Amino acid sequence: MLTPIIMAGGSGSRLWPLSRQQYPKQFLALGDETLSMLQATIERLNGVKTNAPVLICNEEHRFLAAEQLRRLAMDETNILLEPMGRNTAPAIALAALQAVQDGEDPVLLVLAADHMIEDVGTFHSAIGVALPLANDGKLVTFGIVPSHAETGYGYIEQGETTGQGGFAVARFVEKPDLATAQNYVSSGRFFWNSGMFMFRASRYLEELECFRPDILAACREALDGGSQDMHFTRVDADTFAACPEDSIDYAVMEKTADAVMVPLNAGWSDVGSWSALWEVSAKDGNGNVFKGDVLGQATRNTFVHADSRMVATVGVEDLVVVETPDAVLVAHKDKVQDVKRIVERLKAEGRQEHISHREVHRPWGMYDSIDNGHRYQVKRITVKPGAKLSVQMHHHRAEHWIVVSGTAKVTNGEKTYLVTENQSTYIPIGQVHALENPGVIPLELIEVQSGSYLGEDDIVRFEDKYGRA
Repeated sequence: MLTPIIMAGGSGSRLWPLSRQQYPKQFLALGDETLSMLQATIERLNGVKTNAPVLICNEEHRFLAAEQLRRLAMDETNILLEPMGRNTAPAIALAALQAVQDGEDPVLLVLAADHMIEDVGTFHSAIGVALPLANDGKLVTFGIVPSHAETGYGYIEQGETTGQGGFAVARFVEKPDLATAQNYVSSGRFFWNSGMFMFRASRYLEELECFRPDILAACREALDGGSQDMHFTRVDADTFAACPEDSIDYAVMEKTADAVMVPLNAGWSDVGSWSALWEVSAKDGNGNVFKGDVLGQATRNTFVHADSRMVATVGVEDLVVVETPDAVLVAHKDKVQDVKRIVERLKAEGRQEHISHREVHRPWGMYDSIDNGHRYQVKRITVKPGAKLSVQMHHHRAEHWIVVSGTAKVTNGEKTYLVTENQSTYIPIGQVHALENPGVIPLELIEVQSGSYLGEDDIVRFEDKYGRA
C-alpha cells in the first residue's frame, strides 16, 4: 500500500506578503476558502488506498502543522521535523529510512504540500498508472502536460514507452529560455517537472547509496540520533546540519537508469507566484480575481487580495495588489517573480515583515500586535481552552493583562489566581509568571507591555508543556 510523504518545508517567498517565514504558503488557504494548501493536499488523496501520511516540515512550523492536521481529525499523523532545510533528497531519505526501520518497505508517494490540482480524478488515475511501475522497482516522476511555454519550470523529455502507461525518462533539463521552451512544447515530447514522485522506499535508498552515499550516511546518523516526542520525530540537529544539500533530481533522478515518467494533465500548478495564482483562480467577466473587500472600477486582468481593509482599484490592468495589516504589495503581473527581491531587501535591512505577520500563531493560540511605540507595545492575545503559556520571566519589560472574555488562570510569582472579564492584573519586570485558560471557551485579553526592550527574545522559559527551549 502507498505511504504518502508530504513535504511542507518550503518558504514561498514569491507569495510575500501573505507567505512569511513563520507562516509560509503551504499553510495558507490560497485556492480554497476553508482548506490550507497542506490540508487540500491531504484531502486530495481521499479515494486512494493509502497508509497514514508522513508530513515533513521545519522545526519552527511543527505546531502550525499539527494544528492543521488536528482540524482534519489527523492528530496522530507522524510529523518528521527538519531542524534546518537541506533540500528534497535528504528530506525524502529521512522518510524512507523511517519507513524501513520496522522491516516494512512501502511504496512512497512523494508530494509537495503547496501544489494545486484541479482534476482530482485524473490525478488518482495517474497514481494508479504509477503504482505497478514503482512495484517493479522503477523510480517514477509525474510529468505535467504543458499548457504553454513556461520558463519557470524544469522539463522532462519523454523516452521510449514502458508499455504500462509510462515512459522512460530521456533526460531532465533545466529551466529554459522562452525560445527553447516554445520548441519543447511544440515538439510534444517535453513535460514540466512537477516534483512529485513514487518509488519503493528501499529502491530510493539503494540509488541514494549508489550516487550520494554521503547524504544517506548523514541522514541515517541523524535519524538514529534523534528522538520521538509524541507524534513528532526529531532528528539530531548537529548531524543533519552537516548533511550536504541536494535535490532529489540532482542526487538521484538524473543519474538512475530506472527513472520513468507518468504524464499528468490535471490542471496542476505549483502556485509559484501571484500571476500563477491568478491563472488558476476563478475570474470575473473582466478577468479579475478579487478576494476580500475589493471594489474594482475599470479594472481588468488584475489580482487583488484584501486581508484587513477595503481596497479599491480604478483604471488599472494586469496588476497584483496584496494587502495585509502590515504590508501592501503592488506589482505588475509580468514582474511578480521579482517579489523575492523585496524579501531579500527586508532581510538585508534587518526588518521583520518577511518573518511574521502582525498576527502570530503559537501552540497555545495566537497574538496580534495591534499597536507599538517608544517603550510600549499592545497585543490582543487569544488562548485556546486548556492551553497554557510557558512559565517565564522578562528582564526588560512589565506586562499589564486585561481580560476581555473568558477566564484566565494567572501565576504571578508565588501567587496563583483567576482573572475574569473586565478584570486586570500586573506582572512586574523580573517576575516569574504564567497564563493559562482553564475554561471551555477561548480566553481573550489585551496585553500592554512597557519597558526598555520589547523583543520576543526577552523570554526566559522555566517550564513549557510544548517542549520549547
